[in-house]
Amino acid sequence: MHHLHLVQTIGKTPMVELRRLSPKPDVRIFAKLEGWNPTGSIKDRIVRHMIQHAERDGRIVPGDTVIEASTGNTGIALAMIGRALGYNARVVMPENVYPEIPRTLAVYGAEVHWVPAADGVTGAMDVARRMAAESGCFMLDQFCNEHNARAHYVWTGAEILEDVPQVDIFVAGLGTGGTVMGTGRRLKEANAATKVIAVEPHPGNALQGLKSLADGFIPPILDLAFLDGKIL
Repeated sequence: MHHLHLVQTIGKTPMVELRRLSPKPDVRIFAKLEGWNPTGSIKDRIVRHMIQHAERDGRIVPGDTVIEASTGNTGIALAMIGRALGYNARVVMPENVYPEIPRTLAVYGAEVHWVPAADGVTGAMDVARRMAAESGCFMLDQFCNEHNARAHYVWTGAEILEDVPQVDIFVAGLGTGGTVMGTGRRLKEANAATKVIAVEPHPGNALQGLKSLADGFIPPILDLAFLDGKIL
Protein backbone atom coordinates (compact mmCIF):
# COMPACT_ATOMS: atom_id res chain seq x y z
CA MET A 1 0.00 0.00 0.00
CA HIS A 2 1.28 3.47 -0.90
CA HIS A 3 1.36 5.91 2.01
CA LEU A 4 1.41 9.67 1.50
CA HIS A 5 3.81 11.80 3.50
CA LEU A 6 1.82 14.45 5.42
CA VAL A 7 3.42 17.22 3.35
CA GLN A 8 2.15 15.55 0.15
CA THR A 9 -1.45 16.15 1.25
CA ILE A 10 -1.04 19.91 0.74
CA GLY A 11 -2.95 21.33 -2.23
CA LYS A 12 -5.48 19.68 -4.57
CA THR A 13 -8.14 21.49 -2.55
CA PRO A 14 -11.77 21.23 -3.71
CA MET A 15 -13.41 23.90 -5.88
CA VAL A 16 -17.09 24.35 -5.09
CA GLU A 17 -19.80 26.39 -6.77
CA LEU A 18 -21.66 28.82 -4.50
CA ARG A 19 -24.99 28.86 -6.34
CA ARG A 20 -26.96 30.56 -3.56
CA LEU A 21 -24.54 33.48 -3.38
CA SER A 22 -24.81 34.43 -7.03
CA PRO A 23 -26.66 37.73 -7.66
CA LYS A 24 -27.95 36.54 -11.05
CA PRO A 25 -28.31 33.22 -12.89
CA ASP A 26 -25.55 33.85 -15.45
CA VAL A 27 -22.96 34.75 -12.79
CA ARG A 28 -21.18 31.64 -11.51
CA ILE A 29 -19.19 31.97 -8.29
CA PHE A 30 -16.64 29.34 -7.26
CA ALA A 31 -14.66 29.05 -4.03
CA LYS A 32 -11.42 27.14 -3.58
CA LEU A 33 -11.49 25.49 -0.16
CA GLU A 34 -7.97 26.13 1.14
CA GLY A 35 -9.08 25.14 4.64
CA TRP A 36 -8.69 21.55 3.43
CA ASN A 37 -4.91 21.89 3.66
CA PRO A 38 -3.47 19.97 6.63
CA THR A 39 -3.08 22.97 8.97
CA GLY A 40 -6.25 24.59 7.65
CA SER A 41 -4.94 27.40 5.46
CA ILE A 42 -3.46 28.31 2.09
CA LYS A 43 -0.15 29.07 3.83
CA ASP A 44 0.76 25.38 3.79
CA ARG A 45 1.44 25.83 0.08
CA ILE A 46 3.92 28.67 0.39
CA VAL A 47 5.80 27.17 3.35
CA ARG A 48 6.24 23.84 1.58
CA HIS A 49 7.37 25.59 -1.61
CA MET A 50 9.77 28.01 0.16
CA ILE A 51 11.37 25.25 2.28
CA GLN A 52 11.82 22.93 -0.68
CA HIS A 53 13.44 25.70 -2.72
CA ALA A 54 15.78 26.59 0.14
CA GLU A 55 16.73 22.90 0.34
CA ARG A 56 17.34 22.74 -3.41
CA ASP A 57 19.51 25.85 -3.23
CA GLY A 58 21.54 24.21 -0.45
CA ARG A 59 20.60 26.91 2.07
CA ILE A 60 19.09 24.51 4.62
CA VAL A 61 19.29 20.83 5.54
CA PRO A 62 17.10 18.86 7.97
CA GLY A 63 18.13 19.60 11.55
CA ASP A 64 18.48 23.33 10.82
CA THR A 65 16.31 26.04 12.39
CA VAL A 66 13.91 28.04 10.22
CA ILE A 67 12.60 31.38 11.50
CA GLU A 68 9.54 33.33 10.36
CA ALA A 69 7.50 36.37 11.38
CA SER A 70 3.78 35.63 11.33
CA THR A 71 0.46 36.58 12.92
CA GLY A 72 -0.76 33.01 12.58
CA ASN A 73 -1.23 30.77 9.60
CA THR A 74 2.27 30.89 8.10
CA GLY A 75 3.78 30.24 11.52
CA ILE A 76 1.47 27.26 12.05
CA ALA A 77 2.27 25.93 8.56
CA LEU A 78 6.00 26.27 9.27
CA ALA A 79 5.63 24.51 12.64
CA MET A 80 3.84 21.52 11.07
CA ILE A 81 5.82 21.26 7.83
CA GLY A 82 9.11 21.97 9.59
CA ARG A 83 8.43 19.18 12.06
CA ALA A 84 7.42 16.78 9.28
CA LEU A 85 10.58 17.53 7.28
CA GLY A 86 12.99 17.58 10.23
CA TYR A 87 13.43 21.32 10.89
CA ASN A 88 13.19 23.34 14.10
CA ALA A 89 10.65 26.14 13.76
CA ARG A 90 10.92 29.53 15.43
CA VAL A 91 8.03 31.94 15.03
CA VAL A 92 8.15 35.63 15.94
CA MET A 93 4.72 37.17 16.51
CA PRO A 94 3.01 40.22 18.01
CA GLU A 95 1.46 39.76 21.46
CA ASN A 96 -2.09 40.45 20.25
CA VAL A 97 -2.48 37.37 18.03
CA TYR A 98 -5.50 35.13 18.59
CA PRO A 99 -4.85 32.96 21.69
CA GLU A 100 -5.35 29.65 19.83
CA ILE A 101 -2.31 30.40 17.63
CA PRO A 102 0.45 30.02 20.26
CA ARG A 103 -1.41 26.95 21.59
CA THR A 104 -1.32 25.36 18.13
CA LEU A 105 2.36 26.27 17.71
CA ALA A 106 3.13 24.62 21.04
CA VAL A 107 1.41 21.41 19.94
CA TYR A 108 3.68 21.27 16.87
CA GLY A 109 6.72 21.97 19.07
CA ALA A 110 7.62 25.37 17.62
CA GLU A 111 9.50 27.98 19.63
CA VAL A 112 7.58 31.29 19.93
CA HIS A 113 9.19 34.73 20.38
CA TRP A 114 6.99 37.72 21.17
CA VAL A 115 7.16 41.36 20.10
CA PRO A 116 4.91 44.12 21.49
CA ALA A 117 1.47 44.35 19.85
CA ALA A 118 2.21 47.91 18.70
CA ASP A 119 5.20 46.66 16.67
CA GLY A 120 2.89 44.50 14.53
CA VAL A 121 4.06 42.04 11.92
CA THR A 122 6.66 44.48 10.54
CA GLY A 123 8.28 44.65 14.00
CA ALA A 124 8.18 40.85 14.14
CA MET A 125 9.93 40.75 10.74
CA ASP A 126 12.74 42.99 12.02
CA VAL A 127 13.26 40.79 15.08
CA ALA A 128 13.13 37.57 13.02
CA ARG A 129 15.66 38.97 10.55
CA ARG A 130 17.99 39.98 13.39
CA MET A 131 17.64 36.56 15.08
CA ALA A 132 18.37 34.81 11.78
CA ALA A 133 21.47 36.93 11.20
CA GLU A 134 22.79 36.47 14.74
CA SER A 135 22.23 32.71 14.89
CA GLY A 136 22.93 31.88 11.24
CA CYS A 137 19.44 30.40 10.88
CA PHE A 138 17.33 30.60 7.73
CA MET A 139 14.41 33.07 7.58
CA LEU A 140 11.51 32.15 5.29
CA ASP A 141 10.63 35.85 4.83
CA GLN A 142 7.15 35.40 3.33
CA PHE A 143 6.71 39.14 2.61
CA CYS A 144 9.90 39.33 0.52
CA ASN A 145 10.51 35.77 -0.70
CA GLU A 146 9.60 35.49 -4.40
CA HIS A 147 8.86 31.79 -3.88
CA ASN A 148 5.74 32.82 -1.93
CA ALA A 149 4.09 34.21 -5.09
CA ARG A 150 5.80 31.53 -7.20
CA ALA A 151 4.05 28.77 -5.19
CA HIS A 152 0.70 30.22 -6.23
CA TYR A 153 1.81 30.71 -9.83
CA VAL A 154 2.92 27.11 -10.40
CA TRP A 155 0.45 25.47 -8.05
CA THR A 156 -2.70 27.31 -6.87
CA GLY A 157 -3.30 29.06 -10.19
CA ALA A 158 -2.73 25.90 -12.21
CA GLU A 159 -5.16 23.98 -9.98
CA ILE A 160 -7.85 26.64 -10.42
CA LEU A 161 -7.52 26.46 -14.21
CA GLU A 162 -7.92 22.66 -14.12
CA ASP A 163 -11.32 23.09 -12.46
CA VAL A 164 -12.44 26.38 -14.03
CA PRO A 165 -10.62 26.95 -17.33
CA GLN A 166 -12.28 30.35 -17.96
CA VAL A 167 -11.87 32.75 -15.02
CA ASP A 168 -13.27 36.25 -15.50
CA ILE A 169 -12.59 37.65 -12.03
CA PHE A 170 -10.28 36.37 -9.29
CA VAL A 171 -10.85 37.69 -5.75
CA ALA A 172 -8.46 36.99 -2.86
CA GLY A 173 -7.51 38.46 0.48
CA LEU A 174 -4.43 40.67 0.64
CA GLY A 175 -1.83 39.65 3.22
CA THR A 176 1.69 39.24 1.89
CA GLY A 177 0.40 39.71 -1.66
CA GLY A 178 1.59 36.24 -2.64
CA THR A 179 -1.83 34.77 -3.42
CA VAL A 180 -3.07 37.67 -5.57
CA MET A 181 0.24 38.09 -7.41
CA GLY A 182 1.11 34.46 -8.11
CA THR A 183 -2.36 33.10 -8.79
CA GLY A 184 -3.33 36.28 -10.64
CA ARG A 185 -0.35 36.07 -13.00
CA ARG A 186 -1.11 32.46 -13.87
CA LEU A 187 -4.79 33.23 -14.53
CA LYS A 188 -3.98 36.29 -16.66
CA GLU A 189 -1.61 34.19 -18.77
CA ALA A 190 -4.49 31.81 -19.49
CA ASN A 191 -6.92 34.67 -20.14
CA ALA A 192 -5.59 38.23 -20.44
CA ALA A 193 -9.07 39.59 -19.66
CA THR A 194 -9.10 38.08 -16.14
CA LYS A 195 -9.49 40.79 -13.51
CA VAL A 196 -7.56 40.42 -10.23
CA ILE A 197 -9.24 41.99 -7.20
CA ALA A 198 -7.64 42.19 -3.75
CA VAL A 199 -9.72 42.24 -0.56
CA GLU A 200 -8.25 44.50 2.10
CA PRO A 201 -9.42 45.12 5.69
CA HIS A 202 -10.33 48.65 6.75
CA PRO A 203 -7.30 50.60 8.10
CA GLY A 204 -6.60 49.80 11.73
CA ASN A 205 -8.65 46.60 11.63
CA ALA A 206 -6.72 43.87 13.42
CA LEU A 207 -7.96 41.10 11.14
CA GLN A 208 -5.05 38.70 11.31
CA GLY A 209 -3.53 37.44 8.10
CA LEU A 210 -4.88 40.34 6.04
CA LYS A 211 -3.11 43.67 5.72
CA SER A 212 -4.38 47.19 5.18
CA LEU A 213 -1.92 48.93 2.87
CA ALA A 214 -2.95 52.18 4.58
CA ASP A 215 -0.90 50.95 7.57
CA GLY A 216 2.10 52.02 5.49
CA PHE A 217 3.77 48.69 4.77
CA ILE A 218 3.63 47.42 1.20
CA PRO A 219 5.08 43.90 0.94
CA PRO A 220 7.97 43.83 -1.55
CA ILE A 221 6.43 40.93 -3.49
CA LEU A 222 3.24 42.95 -4.12
CA ASP A 223 3.00 45.03 -7.30
CA LEU A 224 0.03 47.38 -6.83
CA ALA A 225 -0.04 48.22 -10.54
CA PHE A 226 -0.86 44.56 -11.24
CA LEU A 227 -4.18 44.73 -9.41
CA ASP A 228 -7.37 45.56 -11.32
CA GLY A 229 -9.14 46.70 -8.17
CA LYS A 230 -9.48 46.47 -4.41
CA ILE A 231 -12.43 45.81 -2.13
CA LEU A 232 -12.34 47.21 1.39
